Amino acid sequence: MPITENPIKFNSAAFNTSAARLSQCPDDIGAEVAFAGRSNAGKSSAINTLTNNSRLARTSKTPGRTQLINFFDLNLPGLRIVDLPGYGYAKVPIAMKEHWQKHLDAYLQKRQCLRGVVLVMDIRHPMKEFDEMMVGWCESTGMPLHVLLTKADKLKKGPMQSTVLQVRRQLRERLGDLVSVQAFSALKKSGVEQLQERISEWLLAEDNSEAEDASEADEA
Repeated sequence: MPITENPIKFNSAAFNTSAARLSQCPDDIGAEVAFAGRSNAGKSSAINTLTNNSRLARTSKTPGRTQLINFFDLNLPGLRIVDLPGYGYAKVPIAMKEHWQKHLDAYLQKRQCLRGVVLVMDIRHPMKEFDEMMVGWCESTGMPLHVLLTKADKLKKGPMQSTVLQVRRQLRERLGDLVSVQAFSALKKSGVEQLQERISEWLLAEDNSEAEDASEADEA
């Protein structure tokens, strides 16, 4: 069911809590969309651009500083966006990386209110090892995936479009209709509406389904 007027106000996003493990996460109710990505892919900048709040997600010149799962509440009760720990680039001890991996996997496997994953990749360096791991997880669980090819301003229009088509073709073979791909630039603020629409479709899917069920019941 298409969204005619988006009730979600992304600029309302406010910090809820940080969690080092699944047991510290907010109650597993409502609906949330998680952002994942290598720690130098521009994930925090993408979240800040999405919400029009430059201070919402922590950004750093030293990749890998986000070591916790961070939850942000939206204006509708029970709806959240989640910033997952960056991984695969940070110069941190092996034990810390193993900790991240363990609890990231627990979140992805057991979080019942998770409705979709936004996988952030640098458009100049897509489908690295971490990206493959996330795609594989979505493939095995049937979780909807939206690939956000960031830093699109670093490429000219032709190479940018070519990369989007290449990644889309590659992932459609594995995930079919579960995957969507877009270019995005935090610097130019391009692709924001497309990203908002995709996240809204996921977060509002239950409300839409309930509305359709109620409509069908009335017609019967």
